[in-house]
Amino acid sequence: MVASAAIAPDAAAQLQSLPMAVVMLHADRTIAAANAAAENLLEQSARRLIGRHLSEFLRFDDARIGLALDQPDTNLAAHGMRVQIGRNSVREVDISLSPVAEGWQLLVLNESGAGSPLFDSEPAAEGFAVRGPDILAHEIKNPLAAIKGAAQLIERQLDGPGRRLSGLITAEVDRIALLIDQMQSLTRRTAAPVRPCNIYEPLSRVREIVETAHPDTVRFVEQFDPSIPPVLADADNLVQVLLNLITNAREAMEGQDDACITLTTKFVSGVRLRLSRGDDRYIRLPVEVRVSDNGPGIDADIAEDIFSPFVTSKKTGQGLGLALVQKLVRDMNGRIVHERDAQQGLTNFRLFLPLATLGN
Repeated sequence: MVASAAIAPDAAAQLQSLPMAVVMLHADRTIAAANAAAENLLEQSARRLIGRHLSEFLRFDDARIGLALDQPDTNLAAHGMRVQIGRNSVREVDISLSPVAEGWQLLVLNESGAGSPLFDSEPAAEGFAVRGPDILAHEIKNPLAAIKGAAQLIERQLDGPGRRLSGLITAEVDRIALLIDQMQSLTRRTAAPVRPCNIYEPLSRVREIVETAHPDTVRFVEQFDPSIPPVLADADNLVQVLLNLITNAREAMEGQDDACITLTTKFVSGVRLRLSRGDDRYIRLPVEVRVSDNGPGIDADIAEDIFSPFVTSKKTGQGLGLALVQKLVRDMNGRIVHERDAQQGLTNFRLFLPLATLGN
């Protein structure tokens, strides 16, 4: 049970319903509140937890977690951190740490391998009525409907460039609503159907979105092979994948005078995907779409794990963007890799896709 005089009843009820362990901390790391999942993880009742120092119940192997806890304004997300609970229990957990008020912090712990709260496919345990996808649907879809309605009303009163921009708003609202539906469907581990797709349409659309939202912040260079035929993919998922990659690249170069994103398409050879384990059949992935930026690159400490949930170097990030990118790419029978070209000073994300041929 959540017990703290500092938390309103409605907030306490929401914390209680979450499937991950949530602990509210004072500036001195004493526990202000803990939900039922935290009681289970820490093997203590909320009554015993509240008012006592966090270190009495758990200790992290990685000293950086302790440093982050000492800085109340720090956002942190980490995957697969070893933690000692009590005297004898050692577990691996995914961690999210966020400031919520002056000096207060919200610590969220989810056991690695138990499933991310957004993508967990197991049935909800008794009392855990609110799931990640349900929260997203409720908190995001309703205002999206209002935004779409307003954009449609504005569109009727405009012409020319203004009408085009309002149409862009409407299209993006539809895409985000579809994305939320897909995140909800991830619990069923379903994939969107693939069909022939002109790769240049999502590339053009994402570039327009970024340039409209952030004009004059980054220069785009296109190195396209016009001979590439349609690929086998889902167009909306491609937009989401490319938007994540290009947005990450732009944010990595924020404030950089020579910020440049290069979009490349070309044929490659030798890239194949095995249909299934034990199957000798392969799908060829001869089309490469590359997003490159001349920013500082990804921290070497996390470079090998950037597609894992909760891994991020952003102060305000939660580490789900690239995990979702990899999931969407795999659903399209594609592959994505990250590499750093130190000689050229470029960070590359390389997306490989199959052609829309009869053989596929």
